[in-house]
Amino acid sequence: VNKHKPWIETSYHGIITENNDTVILDPPLVALDKDAPVPFAGEICAFKIHGQEMPFEAVVLNKTSGEGRLRAKSPIDCELQKEYTFIIQAYDCGSGPSGINWKKSHKAVVHIQVKDVNEFSPAFKESMYKASVTEGKIYDSILQVEAIDEDCSPQYSQICNYEIVTTDVPFAIDRNGNIRNTEKLSYDKQHQYEIMVTAFDCGQKHAAENVLVRVHVKPVCKPGWQGWNKRIEYKPGSGSIPLFPSIHLETCDGPVSSIHTSIELQTNYIGKGCDRETYSEKSLQKLCGASSGAIDLLPSPSATTNWTAGLLMDNNDMIFKFDGKQGAKIPDGIVPKNLTDQFTITLWMKHGPSPGLRAEKETILCNSDKTEMNRHHYALYVHNCRLVFLLRKDFDQADTFRPAEFHWKLDQICDKEWHYYVVNVEFPVVTLYMDGTTYEPYLVTNDWPIHPSHIAMQLTVGACWQGGEVTKPRFAQYFHGSLASLTIRPGKIESQKVISCLQACKEGLDINSLESLGQGIKYHFNPSQSVLVMEGDDIENINQALRKVSYINSRQFPTAGVRRLKVSSKVQCFGEDVCISIPDIDAYVMVFQANEPKITISGMDHFARPAAQFESERGVILLPDIRIISTVTKMEHPVDLKEHDRASKPVVLEEMLHNLDFCDILVIGAELDPEQECLELDHVELQGKHLDATNSTAGYSIYGVDSMHNYELVLRQIRYRNWYTSATFDRKFRVKCSELNGRYTSNEFNLEVNILHSSDSNFMDHVNHMIVQPQFLQSVHHPEGSISVVHNSVVPSVATVVIIICVSILIFIITLGVYRIRTAHQHSSADSEGSKENEMDWDDSALTITVNPMEKYEKPHQTEEESEEEDFEDEEEDTTSTESDESEEEEEEEEEVIVQKGDKQNATRQEQLEWD
Repeated sequence: VNKHKPWIETSYHGIITENNDTVILDPPLVALDKDAPVPFAGEICAFKIHGQEMPFEAVVLNKTSGEGRLRAKSPIDCELQKEYTFIIQAYDCGSGPSGINWKKSHKAVVHIQVKDVNEFSPAFKESMYKASVTEGKIYDSILQVEAIDEDCSPQYSQICNYEIVTTDVPFAIDRNGNIRNTEKLSYDKQHQYEIMVTAFDCGQKHAAENVLVRVHVKPVCKPGWQGWNKRIEYKPGSGSIPLFPSIHLETCDGPVSSIHTSIELQTNYIGKGCDRETYSEKSLQKLCGASSGAIDLLPSPSATTNWTAGLLMDNNDMIFKFDGKQGAKIPDGIVPKNLTDQFTITLWMKHGPSPGLRAEKETILCNSDKTEMNRHHYALYVHNCRLVFLLRKDFDQADTFRPAEFHWKLDQICDKEWHYYVVNVEFPVVTLYMDGTTYEPYLVTNDWPIHPSHIAMQLTVGACWQGGEVTKPRFAQYFHGSLASLTIRPGKIESQKVISCLQACKEGLDINSLESLGQGIKYHFNPSQSVLVMEGDDIENINQALRKVSYINSRQFPTAGVRRLKVSSKVQCFGEDVCISIPDIDAYVMVFQANEPKITISGMDHFARPAAQFESERGVILLPDIRIISTVTKMEHPVDLKEHDRASKPVVLEEMLHNLDFCDILVIGAELDPEQECLELDHVELQGKHLDATNSTAGYSIYGVDSMHNYELVLRQIRYRNWYTSATFDRKFRVKCSELNGRYTSNEFNLEVNILHSSDSNFMDHVNHMIVQPQFLQSVHHPEGSISVVHNSVVPSVATVVIIICVSILIFIITLGVYRIRTAHQHSSADSEGSKENEMDWDDSALTITVNPMEKYEKPHQTEEESEEEDFEDEEEDTTSTESDESEEEEEEEEEVIVQKGDKQNATRQEQLEWD
């Protein structure tokens, strides 16, 4: 009999983990029945849940003990529902197996919480965030980013942290997503920043996708020049190129009344202060129309000008550096003792402040007593940043005070920059030109004239020679600085025009179309056109004017490198105490390297003439067909050329025209003997050209800046005379030309001249056809860009080769003849008498020796003997293709000797004397 109903707890609290089916209840699910241990009535058969569509079910684990379990019928999703509450009851098994008369317990409340799993990542609400900031400010918060998490629990659904992923950016973010800048932003430095941000939930799960944040930097209006490039590129030969073609001035609506702008081209580190022609001083003076007769006191060291050999020198620009320990003695006879009352001293000088409180004199040029005394006859020196010229006249009839020391005080003397100085002496007046500007001496002191003596004088550079008042003569008053192009010209002074030409810069600032500068623009150049000052009232007119400022370099081969540019501006405003400030522009011009020219000399490199022509009054023209050309190598860049084909891109040789500054004809071997030979040139050939010439036993030198064509014309008129030709058989010469004082040099063109004496007349027929057409130069476009030069020339020293061959053949004939005769005499006694009659009887025979060294140029219809002779000639000419052992084997086959007997009756004898 089922007397009692089951008993369970009144309430249960359970927890289920998301995506799991097991519910953990507290207290455990257990039902008790007082009918126990009666079967059926005391057993628990079921737990029933009351509620709409509850995703849970309760099962009995043990009927006797009443133990049960609560479980989920399907996966529980916390994001759908976080907790559940329902009613549960326990049922016993009734009074029999059929379950009749069952009883149920009271209702118990079950409350279940769903435990969250961190299955979702944070996600940002926006796909991208944008913000704008003004430069120069620090913001507490530029913008806020926000992320959400779909997890259900506070632990996993809350965003605990934000982080900037992008490195090296001036921004930071807090845990609420507020972004701020950590430093002041600059529009000039960066217009926009792009940063990536991520978020973390409290379970430290980060966002699946980072979000992009764009921060635009807005410029604060800054007064200044805008629209200019820091680097301006200049290719040689470009002419005048604008420096700032798109520049404009931003004034931020300031009340501007006038603008003053200065543009400076800084070239003091290029050459001697700027890009100038690097020709020798002699060539430059000839080019500028200076009076002839200038004596170069600092020439390049050579065999004839060796006094500068021990000085420190920069070869590129012919600059000599004096460190206070060196001086150079000018040999006697270079400069005449009497400079007359008119003479000129020119020099380039770079000099800094003198060390020490009481600086000593620093001698540039000094003419003093060589021995016994220490009198300075004339000198140019620097003392305490003053330039002083000393001139002590010799004693004459008027024994009076005369001007002796001329002093100039100039800041440029000690500014460590290059300046060009010209001292024009027109006694008693001495004028100084510095960089083309005239300066009168601020102080002139008088002195007594020097009494005459027989003491020799010593001219020095870089120090003064102290010949007396010391135990041993030595240098004193050393110069500290750099000198170049130091010349002295006795008897003449230079004009202002020539001085300006000699120191002119070949680069500078320029203005394109001055007429379109606009109204109210004032401008001014300094003498070297390295500084331009512009002034105006209207901003737009100033903008237009500055766009027309350009850089120009008129050198064909300019010095490559950087030229710095500085633009400084001052602005005045209407009635304003405080006006806007314009920052300076610092830019530079990059001058590219010019294509290097290849100078080629060509022409006939060998000829022979009878001695009579050399002995004639006009002699023989050495270079009748000389040709000088210059080519540059250029790379072509076709549009359709692929990258991997660039290695084999075509090379083009292009002929170019430029000047030369000297050509030397040097004698190879022994120098010319002035007693019997010389090189001559009619000086009328130099008229109308910027050329001059010097002659010596070592050769002939033509110098001056002029075209290659004019050099060709002059070289073609140089003659060689030899009025005692008996001792001379040949002469060799070498021609070499230069541009820019040896910066670019030509090939060495060698010429050989043979003198044919009367004894060589029987070879004239052969010599005539050996003088071939003048050699030509053939330019071929090779892939590597090389020039192929084809020379049609004769064999070197033809007459000498012919004579040697003849003598060798004669000796060979006699020796071999004697040997064959004796051999034949021993073997043929029957013919001994007949042979004795003709044994050495050469008187009645005609011996003809024919040696043709040009045989290989004739038609190819040759006999076997002729081909053997050709082999001999090839062996003579092309020594690289023969071996010594082969030449010995072919020695017997290489001469063609025809012996014609007047009496041809003895055929047997001829066979015995047959020459192989």
